[in-house]
Amino acid sequence: MSGKRVVVAMSGGVDSSVAAALLKKQGYRVIGVTMKLGPDADRVSSRACCPSDAIDSARRVAAKLGIPHYVMDLRDIFARKVIADFCREYSRGRTPNPCIACNQYIKFDTLLQKAGQLGAAFLATGHYARVEPSADGYRLLKAADPAKDQSYFLYPLEQAQLRHLLLPLGRLHKTEVRRLAAEMGLPSAAKRESQDICFIPDNGYHSFISEHIPSRPGDIVDSNGRVLGRHRGLAYYTVGQRQGLGLASNRRLYVLKIDAGSNRLVVGARDQLLASRLFARRLSWVSGKAPQEFTNITAKLRYRSPEVAVGLHLDDGTAEVRFVEPQPAVAPGQAIVFYRGEAVLGGGVIEASELTQRGEPNKQSHTVLC
Repeated sequence: MSGKRVVVAMSGGVDSSVAAALLKKQGYRVIGVTMKLGPDADRVSSRACCPSDAIDSARRVAAKLGIPHYVMDLRDIFARKVIADFCREYSRGRTPNPCIACNQYIKFDTLLQKAGQLGAAFLATGHYARVEPSADGYRLLKAADPAKDQSYFLYPLEQAQLRHLLLPLGRLHKTEVRRLAAEMGLPSAAKRESQDICFIPDNGYHSFISEHIPSRPGDIVDSNGRVLGRHRGLAYYTVGQRQGLGLASNRRLYVLKIDAGSNRLVVGARDQLLASRLFARRLSWVSGKAPQEFTNITAKLRYRSPEVAVGLHLDDGTAEVRFVEPQPAVAPGQAIVFYRGEAVLGGGVIEASELTQRGEPNKQSHTVLC
């Protein structure tokens, strides 16, 4: 493999385009690769995972940069590892994070292997985060642009992956990236960003649920078990949701818990959303081993949530996390990511939370993360 050959995952957007351009400018032999992922990837009108217009955009950028460009069809493994897991978890009343699963199993596993088959020593993406070598291995760090930092989505990465990963945008702000794209005349310079889940185009969340996830109507109850109404199916609701409950009440009610075991939606007052602690499993540590010191640790419970101070206790593959200040709408299935300063320590999947009002484990609930 050539130490200067790098495969860049190109989505056709401005971030991956600038990443490819910067690496070429630094002297790397750049190969652009666009992945076909979603089931509708061949439909020009679809905004699902890398549809034809995104492939064409990436191809135009590659031509502008004078680099080879390939399309890899990874729809089968994406369906098995990401979409199937998403549907399975939602059917259990949990909150999967498809962005994290895609990074873990598709980009930095399957695509990294294929990069090696192309003779590349590195894989690069347009993620906003940093990888730096240290005396103890490689560290995963936050991006320079706090508004765009995506280190939350990368916490499962291991040392063997980090040593082959380049993140050219980690020290840049988004405004700089757009400026560079315009200066270099890249076709993607003005392309807007999508906030949708990539395999649910145009934010058609309810349509996706109705097509892929069986739903059973059931009771809406308060925290005392009193029946207040009926829900249309648990997958249509999120923890913390207030609108669309279809309840007549003289007070504001929020979804506190999604109880898949009894097919009930539990609602209550806003202050009942607060959790004092949670338990997480399926832990992954960037260094390859659990931290030995538990001071000055913060955590993020969702991508867009602020970091909060936590106390961390590890026992036989389970993390018990206590919040210095109670946190709202903590949902099983979501990722919790641990930080110390700029460094990502690792993270895991939330299994249960303990509500402050009753000390009641919140064992089944969900929200959409990305």
